[in-house]
Amino acid sequence: MERNLRNVLVISFGFLLLFTAYSGLQSLQSSLNAEEGLGVASLSVLYAALTLSSMFLPPIIIKKLGCKWTIAVSMCCYVAFSLGNFYASWYTLIPTSAILGLGGAPLWSAKCTYLTIAGTSYAEKAGKSAKDIINQYFGIFFLVFQTSGICGNLISSLILSQSSNQGEISEEDLECCGAYDCLTGTTNSTGSERPSDFLIYTLLGVYTASGVLAVLLIIIFLDQIKSDQAATEKEKLEASSFWSTFLATFRHLKDKRQCLLIPLTMYSGFEQAFLSGDYSKSFMTCALGIHYVGYMMICFAGINSLCSLLFGKSSQFTGRKLLFALAAVLNTGCIITALLWKPDPKKLAMFFVIPGLWGVSDAVWQTQTNALYGILFEKNKEAAFANYRLWESVGFVIAFAYSTKLQVYIKMYILLSVLALAMVTYGAVEYLEAKSSPGAPAATKKENEGPRSQETHM
Repeated sequence: MERNLRNVLVISFGFLLLFTAYSGLQSLQSSLNAEEGLGVASLSVLYAALTLSSMFLPPIIIKKLGCKWTIAVSMCCYVAFSLGNFYASWYTLIPTSAILGLGGAPLWSAKCTYLTIAGTSYAEKAGKSAKDIINQYFGIFFLVFQTSGICGNLISSLILSQSSNQGEISEEDLECCGAYDCLTGTTNSTGSERPSDFLIYTLLGVYTASGVLAVLLIIIFLDQIKSDQAATEKEKLEASSFWSTFLATFRHLKDKRQCLLIPLTMYSGFEQAFLSGDYSKSFMTCALGIHYVGYMMICFAGINSLCSLLFGKSSQFTGRKLLFALAAVLNTGCIITALLWKPDPKKLAMFFVIPGLWGVSDAVWQTQTNALYGILFEKNKEAAFANYRLWESVGFVIAFAYSTKLQVYIKMYILLSVLALAMVTYGAVEYLEAKSSPGAPAATKKENEGPRSQETHM
């Protein structure tokens, strides 16, 4: 096997093992560590640390350690989070969440840098287009990586379904489930009851082992980047130091269109946080049991991936405005349905309809918002996507921060309000674009290849 391709596969399967653990743990935080809101507080700290990390750390860490060791060290930050869950408390989970957040941005930046260098190196040897080889390598990576969400959540559901705590949920307990949850800090006697310590430790042991294997795979099998390639990359990193990146991020806010896109970008964080934090706890765990959370996230992730591919290709025919409208209608419908619906374990399919439709709308928010940034700010992509990461992370932080303080229905009204504001400001952006280029559609030809933001996956 060609050496560069082997390195791409090593990174791909390393990320698969690492995020098999992380994706499962993230989905379970609001349910597994529900006491005093520890789980969602840890996620809020995690995304706050990620925000800071994205602005400052990647150039420094990659310059000092190189891509291989940046990946290995950053992966250890994820393993620390798994270990912190063994004895989940404010003194263990919050610090390890911050460590994970700080390691997240360097991990993804080093991965992107390594794949780019590997693709360029092979293209030079083979006399092929560097762009084509790099796209091929990224395609291989995401083909392998995207299965991590399914694997991680499937493992959690299969292990936690062995719990002996499962049983019939009384009507009295069901009154505290859904949009009008009781918000008392107590749990019902069945669905929300914490699984046995043995099952939790078994699950955490599997996740930790998966993370450790990922680190070992990188350390043992991933090649170092050649010195001349590393030197070239260091020059690029020095040219884009963290201060210049930081200042460019905020200078970009002088662009009126960027300011108008802030509500839309923040909404992406709000809506993802609601599904993984509030819906999973107050609907799935409360009414069905914690072992159903994994199946819910598999439903969401599977439909999301398929629709991301579909919308990426179909946007050239439909235009982005129609897709944004579709996503807004679907999200609004899901929120209103959840407000009116009282969870009933006998109607099992209904619990998966909302995550499924949410996956369709989230596919639009991710692919089309990323594409929109790339189209509008083609000459300032680095600063534009730094703003994207910043404001989406702010959305996550705010949503997780108030998660334990408000009843679910209030959070749904907030979600609807942010969505309405996002659609108004997005409409203003489209109006400005149409006004600046009369008689020509706003760059519809470029809409079909918008990348999905990977910082969501950490």
